[in-house]
Formats: sequence, C-alpha cells, structure tokens
Amino acid sequence: MAHRTQLKNAKRIVVKVGTSTLFLENGKPDLYRIEHLIRELSALRNEGREVIFVSSGAIAYGMNEAGMREKPADIPKKQALAAIGQSGLMHLYKRFFADYGQTTAQVLLTKENAARHHQYTNSRNALLSLLELGVIPVINENDVVAIDEIKIGDNDNLSATVAVLTDADALLILSDIDGVYTGNPSKDKDARRIEEILEITPEIERMAGGAGSSFGTGGMATKIEAARIALNAGVTMVIAKGSDDEVIRRVFSGDVLGTIFPAREAHLRTRQNWLAFGKRIEGTIAVDEGCANAILTGKSSLLAAGIVSVEGDFPAGSSVRILAPSGQEIGRGITNYNASDMEKIKGLKSRDFKAILGASARDEVIHRDNLVLLAQGMEAAAWR
Repeated sequence: MAHRTQLKNAKRIVVKVGTSTLFLENGKPDLYRIEHLIRELSALRNEGREVIFVSSGAIAYGMNEAGMREKPADIPKKQALAAIGQSGLMHLYKRFFADYGQTTAQVLLTKENAARHHQYTNSRNALLSLLELGVIPVINENDVVAIDEIKIGDNDNLSATVAVLTDADALLILSDIDGVYTGNPSKDKDARRIEEILEITPEIERMAGGAGSSFGTGGMATKIEAARIALNAGVTMVIAKGSDDEVIRRVFSGDVLGTIFPAREAHLRTRQNWLAFGKRIEGTIAVDEGCANAILTGKSSLLAAGIVSVEGDFPAGSSVRILAPSGQEIGRGITNYNASDMEKIKGLKSRDFKAILGASARDEVIHRDNLVLLAQGMEAAAWR
C-alpha cells in the first residue's frame, strides 16, 4: 500500500490512453469516455500537478472519418489514415480541454527523436518548457512518417520514453484490461490480477499476451516492456482499466486499482537515460556468470571473453541488451563491434581476437562509459 500512497504526491504525471479505451466497438470515438478522461486530467492540472497526455487513436479516428471498418495492411494507407485522424483527434481534445480551462499543445514524436542524443535533449527541453508554461502536451507517434513505428504501433513504449525524457514521477497506462494477470482471464477462471510487480522477470514476460483489440495494436507485452523502462528510470507505473469510473482520480488518490510497478530509488542522469532507453535496441548479448558479476559489482567494461551468444544483425555503434545466464536483463550499452565480428571473437581474450580482426581492434566490446546497469537490487547507474 505504501507505493500506492506515494502516488498521491506524484508531481509530474504521464497518462497514456489506448485506442480501445477511446473508441467504441463500432469504430466511432467514445465521446462520453473521452470527456470524462479529459475532465480528470484537467482536475490533476488544477491540483497543481504537471500532466502529459499520450494518446493513441489517430489511425482509428481516420478510419472512422473514411468510413472504414478494417485496418488496412499496407503502410501508405495507414499513413494516410493517420494524417486524416491526427488533426481530427487533436481538434476533439483541444475542444474538450478548453471546456475545462486547459491549454494544450500537440507534440508528434518518433523513436528517431530519441535515437540521436541532441534530438533527445531538444525534445526533453521542449516538453519541459511546455510544462513550465502550464500547458498539457498531447503526444502521439508521428505515424505519418514513422514507418518502423507504425508497424509496431507501440505507444506504450512511447509513453514510457516520454516519462523518462521528462523525469516524470508516475506513468499511468489505461487499457481495456485492469492489470497483469497470472493467466488469460477470458479463458482461465483461476487467473488472478497481480496488484504489485517489483521486478520484470522472465516469468512475468511469459504472462504477457499478444495484441489487443482490432483497432489498437498494443498488448500486454508492450506494457511490460514499458514497465521495464519506467521502473528502471525511477518512474512508478500503473496499468489500469480505462473504462473504470474516475480511474485517473482514484489511482492518484492511492486506491488499489490495476497493477503497480514501483520505481527504483534513483533517477538516471539525462545521458544515461538516453543510453538505456533512448536508442533503439538492435540486438542481445548473453554473458556468462563471471562477466555478469564483473559488470554488476566491478563496474567493468563488457569484454569478449565473457560473451556466450549474440542475437541480431547490427552494426557497430548499436544499442544492445545484456542478459545474465538467468535470462534477466542486467544492462544496456553501445557496442564497439558489429554482430558479425562479435560472433568471431566471443569467448576470446583480446590478445587472441586481435589476430582475427587486426591490431586496431578494441579491447572492450562495450566500454563502461557506454554501459548502463538495469539489474534488480542495484542503483541504476552508468559510469562516465
């Protein structure tokens, strides 16, 4: 209950609402639900809290405007629908928020805005400036131009990235399900809701299901990934049901709704946030026990000798996950090698692999300056 009580004091809040919450089964916007959500967000703002609203639904709104019931498969049509829907959805929000005396600003982001450090910093500064002005930023992915993002349809991860970007205290993801369950509640009568998750374990990941409604493209898996980002960066996250009455007010009053992922104690610094969560993950490196311990306790760089396996096809300079033998993600970092060269040198000492790659080969696969820890029980930190 202590973690729930702390939500009463959350000063900077990100609320993400999924398409399934915003639209009726017939594909039309649920004006009653939208008006109630905006009223609650406005009430938070009137309490003196800073509010950021991450909204899905541009493509669904475009489908309604175009009289379409089925989402097209090809990307150009999705982009066209997003272009139609984005302006209509924002007009709707602007009108509702104005009724409650709130000023809004539309912000369209893509993961590319986070992949480059200077864009990450510029985006952060712009959002913080809007909050200082008392404005509620309304954020969506820029689906019209973001081809990769439109395939993923992942505003859950976008909302977590925004929360990290702005040093938010809390992230609330509203969906069509009231939290994480031990099984599929629509099929398993014994499935129970998990009220609190302290760590994203492989077991929790296995509980995550597939995609959601026919209009949205997110699912529990993307929400679990968003939770991993949030809690490691010092942001408490809650998954709750968007159709519950006064759900926003009740969550931030400390009521036991949904599933809470309590934040770890320390916020990462801006550059380390970018290293961990800004750059797109291109691959995975699994390491042995000795290497994992050296990274976690000795502040060591990641060396080739400790690498067990490499997944993905990525160039040098990519951001990758680092997995311990248990399968737990213990860190992320930027590689000095591409995947092909890493396969050649995994398990080898530097003196041995320099004969393979040449004298200019780097000793470190990931230097400690470009490595950030995510392991449970440790302060999330990176070293300069």
